[in-house]
Amino acid sequence: MKLLNILTLMIFLAVAITPCLLYAEEYRVRGGKADDFTDSQGRVWHGAQQENQAWGGWIELAPRTAEVANLTADAQTQAEEAGYDVELFYAVSWAQFPATVKYQFVTGNGVFDVTYLVGEHWSPNNRGFDIIIEDEVVEPLYVTPGRDEIDIKTYEGIEVNDGTLDFDFAGNEDTGAGDLNAMFSALEAVKSAGTAVDPKAKLTTTWGALKGNRK
Repeated sequence: MKLLNILTLMIFLAVAITPCLLYAEEYRVRGGKADDFTDSQGRVWHGAQQENQAWGGWIELAPRTAEVANLTADAQTQAEEAGYDVELFYAVSWAQFPATVKYQFVTGNGVFDVTYLVGEHWSPNNRGFDIIIEDEVVEPLYVTPGRDEIDIKTYEGIEVNDGTLDFDFAGNEDTGAGDLNAMFSALEAVKSAGTAVDPKAKLTTTWGALKGNRK
């Protein structure tokens, strides 16, 4: 009987811990596209115009799309120096104000460094919105760059406690901008170095989820 109890416990632990081990360390999407893209460094960027994927997707409202026809020479150089292929900036996922762009990565719990990338296709220095990550306004009153220019912003130490990394890009009239249609060209989340999650905490979270599913 004792041996049976030990085997049962081992099986439970394997089932409980395995899902936690399946989470990736890095997550990437490119806006305005449904198909995946492999960049020059071999990194896969999932098409952001998808929902309910194992790795995440848009939530609540499907974003609209737009093409960025051109990029200035300076913008192309900026992208390359930052380590990103220029192809990532040639399309956007956007929402018509007052709608917002909501997106989600299924990351599991942990701490992530998040990068927001955008190419402006229409409103030169006149598109204003808030960048919200995990319900925190990390970039209030943001205004996009000039037409055919790009911007790259990184936010370090974003903590996820509920298993999903959530984004919300919301037009804000306080920017004084004439265009409040929020958007992004690409999103990247990389688990921060030295932020391993306690296995006991993972087990507790998984066990709680299992109990909740039984109700």
